[in-house]
Amino acid sequence: MTLLLQIITLIGSVAMLMYGMKVMSEGLQKMAGSKLSNVLGTMTTNRFSGVLTGAGITAAVQSSTATTVMTVSFVSAGILSLAQAISVIMGANIGTTFTAWIMVLGGGSFDLRLVVYTAIVLAVALIYTKKNANLGDFLMGLSLMLLGLTTLKINATEMHLDQMEPVRDFFVATSSWGYGSYFLYLLVGGILTFAVQSSAAIMAITMTLCSTHVLPLDMGISLVLGENIGTTITSNIVALSASVQARRAALAHLVFNLFGVIWVLCVFRWFVGGVCELWGVDFEPGRPSNVSPDKLNAILATFHTGFNVINTCILIGFVPYLEKLVMWILPSKPEQKDTDSQLRFISGGLMSTSELSILQAWKEIHVFAVRTQRMLGMIHDLYNERDEAMFTKIFSRVEKYEGICDRMEYEIAQYLNQVADGRLSDQSKHEVHKMLRIVSELESVGDANYNLSRHIRHKHENNVQYTEYQDKNVEMMIYLVAGAEAKMVEALEHVNISRDEFLEMTNMENEINNFRDELKMQNMQHITEHEYDYSTGVNYMDIILELEKMGDYIINVEEAIYEHKHDK
Repeated sequence: MTLLLQIITLIGSVAMLMYGMKVMSEGLQKMAGSKLSNVLGTMTTNRFSGVLTGAGITAAVQSSTATTVMTVSFVSAGILSLAQAISVIMGANIGTTFTAWIMVLGGGSFDLRLVVYTAIVLAVALIYTKKNANLGDFLMGLSLMLLGLTTLKINATEMHLDQMEPVRDFFVATSSWGYGSYFLYLLVGGILTFAVQSSAAIMAITMTLCSTHVLPLDMGISLVLGENIGTTITSNIVALSASVQARRAALAHLVFNLFGVIWVLCVFRWFVGGVCELWGVDFEPGRPSNVSPDKLNAILATFHTGFNVINTCILIGFVPYLEKLVMWILPSKPEQKDTDSQLRFISGGLMSTSELSILQAWKEIHVFAVRTQRMLGMIHDLYNERDEAMFTKIFSRVEKYEGICDRMEYEIAQYLNQVADGRLSDQSKHEVHKMLRIVSELESVGDANYNLSRHIRHKHENNVQYTEYQDKNVEMMIYLVAGAEAKMVEALEHVNISRDEFLEMTNMENEINNFRDELKMQNMQHITEHEYDYSTGVNYMDIILELEKMGDYIINVEEAIYEHKHDK
């Protein structure tokens, strides 16, 4: 029964470690907010700054996944080139090694439980008082991670794994095949990392096994190498449903780490021996080291950091060639080329926290609005086009864009529903509700554009002739609606509307409504006076009323943004 309890405690401590890392990362990302995205978008002017940016963000938020997914989404949107993305991912590999050093410091000989429990009390106070709740989440996550590490270390020591004959025999047998053993543990490390979706958890287990003198140090380092491969498999699977550029970025991550594993295996024992010498430890291949656990953990962390830093230094000069390689492996087929129907910011999947996912969704909604704005420009061209072939071409484009709008509404709404399934504050839930409303209104704007194209096609096919006065009124109404839509797009770009700006938009909406009312009255009068026939008047008012409806949808979007920013 004691052994069963120890095994359950072992599994529970690993789970606590993984959950603590997740909560800590979420807390940091919530505190950082949109700054992460802004930094990533602006501080990647060259490959060296890209490496530093990737390393800095990953070390700060303790999640290479967050950095990688943001990078992939920016590549899909065209904000970052593939070469810039590769340099950021290289930096993320360096930044993620910071986690191992936290484990070294947190899993040392000093019993951290008193500090951890004090931090938990403080974290709970911050979370429940809702003052600095994000800081409370960070402290809670850090405390759980350190508590998991401490429990894992204590439990492994109490189990006396080095004295368990079956365990000792297994590791002795699998560690006596020379390079065959290295390949075996590398494979195991990759599979385990892919299975549990956490390189931090496998690193903690590796440190525990080495520090209890069960697993030889070189086998533990082989597991660490496997973790580097396993963590890239996840991103490649996620990118399967993304754009070709996103898949290339994920593949570059895999190629980068594979190259590193290959060269380090060629000099493996020399490299490991050098790291051990740095810490004053004699390296004995295939045999557990009888040195202090703290030193063994430090050696593992030093190898992890040194390997990624050296690998980056080697490949940083070959980024253009790495870019060409992944483009050759994943060429752009005609049906795979980026089109207007593809999502730009959220095609890479959910971010590691719901708050960052919301940020990406806002960017995608802005792209959605820009596309509806483009449609109105097509409507203006369609109205003034007299050439039959060009008219048909423009109408087909409007029809295509209407289908794009339908798909965008569905995909963004589906994404937001996935975000809502995560851990969200009441404020964030309210924000998601507003975003869903905005997406619905933007789809209605797309529908209104398509309805306009049908009314204009009816006019064109039936050779309906408007008076010069009617043409001027249609042009004026399109001008007014286009002005309102431009304000809407600007507001969505910054996700903000001031009180004065909102009053200006309200006045524009009133102007559109008043103009519609005036034209309705004039239309009836002109029909009565036989300036044009009834069917011409109906077609004319269909266009005017559809434009006015579009103005209603636009002001609804602006109201949602204004409420989002001012009803907090």
